[in-house]
Amino acid sequence: MKLYKYSGAGNDFVVLDGREGIADEWRQPEQISRLCDRHTGFRAADGRVGADGIMILNPSAELDFSMEFYNPDGTGGMMCGNGGRCIVAFADFLGIQPAETGRYVFEAADGIHSGKVLRRLGDYSIVRLKMSDVHGIREMLGGWFLNTGTRHFVRFVPDVETVDVDGEGRTLRWDPAFAPEGTNVNFVSVGGDGKLHVRTFEKGVEAETLACGTGITASAIAAYVHGLTPAASDSTGNVTYVMRSRMDDLSVDFVPAGPADNVYLTGPAALIR
Repeated sequence: MKLYKYSGAGNDFVVLDGREGIADEWRQPEQISRLCDRHTGFRAADGRVGADGIMILNPSAELDFSMEFYNPDGTGGMMCGNGGRCIVAFADFLGIQPAETGRYVFEAADGIHSGKVLRRLGDYSIVRLKMSDVHGIREMLGGWFLNTGTRHFVRFVPDVETVDVDGEGRTLRWDPAFAPEGTNVNFVSVGGDGKLHVRTFEKGVEAETLACGTGITASAIAAYVHGLTPAASDSTGNVTYVMRSRMDDLSVDFVPAGPADNVYLTGPAALIR
């Protein structure tokens, strides 16, 4: 089975077409960890080694496809926002024709999602992804806890560049308040450019990653609830915030309601070859 490499704003993934045959061997934790290892794992054509996770695009009887996601430690059962955009771009690359023109509808661990390729330039695409509605947010431990397809804790700080993300993130990730599943941890500040700057410690990776789509989504919603950023309504009446990962801008828009409905994550997805 051929392996592909995709990057979503710096979050990178090994991606497989599960329609080609049985993918069971790629679901084994040992195999996943081997491919994702940053020293000896899967090497992309540009020389990058390893990945932040593995995704399998599977056939679906009722939808355009289904998305199967695994962390480097082999754990699964959660959504990945940057991965979701990448798998939509992958479906487009494979020539899968969506039932609804221009809009893929697929199933992930947290439910049904849709995605649209807004534009493409060679192997680089901009994808708009429908995320899950967020039904609750809780203030605790000096921050905010919510679920955007996977569990996230958001803490606002004066300057994210001064935070020991690996040290503080690991401590909070294992805090008994989040047991037994644990949580991803996001540190957020407003930069001089007026954008939210987000750094994320991801469980399953057990380290800081260059970007996290569900984390950026959680940070945008928490920022609204926290009153950190002003609302900027677009033509649809949604509230929009723009984040900065270390490589590309990502944007999150949603309708504030309990705390967020009609949540969308828009940003890049690139095939690495």
